[in-house]
Amino acid sequence: MKSVLRILTIALLLLPLYAAADDDERQLARDAVHANKKLVVAENMDLSDSEKQAFWTVYEDYQKDLGKLYERTASLIEEFAVNFENLSDDKASEFLDTYLKIEADEVKLKKDYVSKFKKVLPPQKVVRYYQVENKIDAIINFDLVDKIPLAHKDGS
Repeated sequence: MKSVLRILTIALLLLPLYAAADDDERQLARDAVHANKKLVVAENMDLSDSEKQAFWTVYEDYQKDLGKLYERTASLIEEFAVNFENLSDDKASEFLDTYLKIEADEVKLKKDYVSKFKKVLPPQKVVRYYQVENKIDAIINFDLVDKIPLAHKDGS
């Protein structure tokens, strides 16, 4: 698991670049994070030769769909960063509704892919994969905590 942290640390160093970059630089950062994430998954899945091709095909599809949700989240964070100092009640409610919709869509996506992963892996390895994904998400979210300001209290 220590190698997981090393690889993710490298990926996390790219997150500030991702947030401040133009589209080409963002794509490079996205590609680097994706490549590092794939290394972490590969290192922790212990896939047999017969499982590898089918798993990686489903994995890539899942990551593409997950990437769309991450883009929505990044847009929401960027918009919040622009507005957080003068956040009206209406805008705060809008942000919250959007955030909860993205979260619900992510849960639905995860549920939808369980059956796809179970077609190519035994259930224990599917659980392991979701655990690895959850750990990666937790590390990324932990890093983002410091970068996203809290909304002001009572409009102040």
